Amino acid sequence: MKESKITNWKKLFLSLVLVNAIIAISIILFLFLPAPAAELPEKVFLEDEAGAEFTVQSSKENLNELVNAYVDKLPQPSNIQYAVKLDEEVNLMGAVEAFSTEVPVNITFEPIVQENGDIILRATGMSLGLLRLPEDRILQYVNSRVETPEWITIDPKEEQIYIALTQMELRSNFRVRAQQIDLENDNISFRIKIPNKTLGL
Repeated sequence: MKESKITNWKKLFLSLVLVNAIIAISIILFLFLPAPAAELPEKVFLEDEAGAEFTVQSSKENLNELVNAYVDKLPQPSNIQYAVKLDEEVNLMGAVEAFSTEVPVNITFEPIVQENGDIILRATGMSLGLLRLPEDRILQYVNSRVETPEWITIDPKEEQIYIALTQMELRSNFRVRAQQIDLENDNISFRIKIPNKTLGL
């Protein structure tokens, strides 16, 4: 009887050691393997398409409301909630559930308008609770948990998010490109193009 108990104890101990070793190796690989490079979409230039263009001016408050209304319609995993807030920078704030505890996630970005009207959100600060993970790892974690449309690419290696605004599909067939995003001075403008074919021209 005693021998059977000792054998069971040894099996349990070895199982625990094996599980701990697998967890430790997984964490080490996650932290030290290079983050995968994301394939950015090919740039589209709306100037090449015939149509009329209009400039639309916005404010941080209006854009913030629009972005979060869009985010609310995206499928969100049960273990992560997030929202976007525009102030001096773009803030991605949320919480992930880990071990029955909510861990806050905060990432700040600087928006950079590209020559074709797309937007790059370059990460300027990141935190995942009290953990001091490499910044590219936090973005890699977010990328694996958050489902984004095809025109949004999270690039952990470059620590940025590429928003191919020019490839966003709108029901009206209108095309959008960013013109200026100056959050500090609340100066935000977009160019909206109505292709001739939309008007039957």
